[in-house]
This record gives sequence, structure tokens and C-alpha cells, in this order.
Amino acid sequence: MQEIIYGCMGLGGSWSEEPLGAGHVDEAAAAVEAALAAGITLFDHADIYRSGKSEAVFGEVLAAMPGLRDRIRLQTKCGIRLNERGLATHYDLSRGAILERVDGSLKRLQTDYVDVLLLHRPDPLAHLGEVAGAVGQLLAEGKVRALGVSNMSGAQIQALQDRLEVPVVANQLEMSLLKRAWLESTVLVNHADSLDYSFPHGTLEYCARNGVTLQAYGALAKGLYTGAEPEDPTAAETAAAVLVSELAGTYGTSGEAILLGWLMKHPAGIAPVIGTVNPARIAACADAGRVAEAMTRADWYGLWIAARGTNLP
Repeated sequence: MQEIIYGCMGLGGSWSEEPLGAGHVDEAAAAVEAALAAGITLFDHADIYRSGKSEAVFGEVLAAMPGLRDRIRLQTKCGIRLNERGLATHYDLSRGAILERVDGSLKRLQTDYVDVLLLHRPDPLAHLGEVAGAVGQLLAEGKVRALGVSNMSGAQIQALQDRLEVPVVANQLEMSLLKRAWLESTVLVNHADSLDYSFPHGTLEYCARNGVTLQAYGALAKGLYTGAEPEDPTAAETAAAVLVSELAGTYGTSGEAILLGWLMKHPAGIAPVIGTVNPARIAACADAGRVAEAMTRADWYGLWIAARGTNLP
């Protein structure tokens, strides 16, 4: 099912170890209420977001709003370790780490289960049978109801799927009008420019063929095309922002809805993840489904060409 997902990475204050305050809870509650009003029911987390405080503040919102948990779905991620053992970042999908991290997320979220667990990034040292065993245990215990991945290629998903007894249901990737490697790779086969894009060709096709929902993080491109003021915008970024504004007028909607509708128009069935904490911007996203249906082929391609700054080959 194609939908908009609310990404909770911006909730919970800074990435430091400072404790949560009442203002953080109020901000999170306002964002959640705006998301619900926009028809959003899937909320995306990760154990590392804001050093765990994104999950913790959401848990406080759940505790303060009886009945909310039954109205929404929660997903979280594990597999990245930050600032541990002298390393800024490393990956850990060992059995013990998966089990430990999920328990930590459930405690912070103040819930007994998450609807979907995503493996945050591939871990080259992971034994896939061990990963499958941990996932199987979490499913049997009712702590996790479905499994997804993030930042994986079709081949990596298939290798994992071969060891699992349940289907991988989602793959979360960075996808937007700005970050277009997922799209460029599909038309640059047998073209020299294909070397400029590292996105693994065939991943979209694998996900579509196997019923793996594509979730697009960074879908709003940090406001680049809808009012943010970059220090040194490129000509292509400026031109695309102008076109987004013009199309918003044409379709009687917001720039945010144009950007999300552009993603959702793609037949892969992309579900955008929005990360803004501004209730007004969250509300501005609600019209994206209508825009996706109404947007013409010429307008869709026009946005792509404007953003890339050159014509298609």
C-alpha cells in the first residue's frame, strides 16, 4: 500500500546526551498530531536517532495519548553503532546486538512490539543465518511483526531472504528529486554517464517483483526546492525550485506535495518518508497522493530534467 511515512529522526532535541525536556515532548506531540491529521499512520524510527531520544520522546507521547498505539504502526531500525569502542560509526548485525537493540527500542518507545524492524545497513561481518535466527526469535516472541531492510541492493536482500522464513517487506533508500541515482541508473544503461551513479541497477526491479515496498528517506530534500536557502545553490537546483513552485500553482497545492507526488507517481509504488517537525509542512504533504495521480508525464519528466540540469540521453 502506497502511503506517506512520518520519519521521527528530528524529534527529541539534539544528538547529544542531554536529557529530554517538556518542550521536546510538546514538539513531538504536535508533529504526531499533524501527521495523523494528514492521514499518516506509519511512524519511522531508528535506535540511533538523536542518541535514542527520538524513540524516548515518542514513547512519552504514546504514554500521554491512550489509544494512540492501536491507531498507528511503528517501525524502527537497528544495526548501526555510533561512538562506540573508539569508532565514530560501525555496523553490527550479530544475533546478540539485534536482540539487545530491539529490546532497547521497545523500552524507549514504551510498547511491547514494533510492526516492522528494519536492518539499518548491511554489515559485512554478519552471518545471514545468525541474522535470520535473531529475527525468527523476535517474531516468535511477538516483539517484531515484520522485517524490512534499509540501504540494501536487490542482491543483498535476496541473499538474506534465502535464509528467512518470512518475506522482507520494505527497503528504505535515499530517494528524492535531489538524490536521483535510483532513477538515473535505470536510463543510463550503456551510457558513459552511468559511471557517475553507484546505485545498484536492478534493485527497483527486484523490489517490485518480490513485493518489497520502497520507502524513500530524504524525500523532501531538506527543503531545497521548497524555500530552504542553500549557501551556494546550483543553477539546476534553482531551476527545479522555480518549477516546483510553478507546478504547485498549476495543481493548486504545496511544493511539498509536488515533490512527494513526483516520487509516488513512479510505478514502483514509492512510499516517501518525511522528516520535518514543522506541523505546517507536515500538513502541506497531505495532498501528495492526489498530485501523483494528476501529474502529467510531461510535468514529471520536466521536474527530472530541471533537477539534473541537462537533457536526458
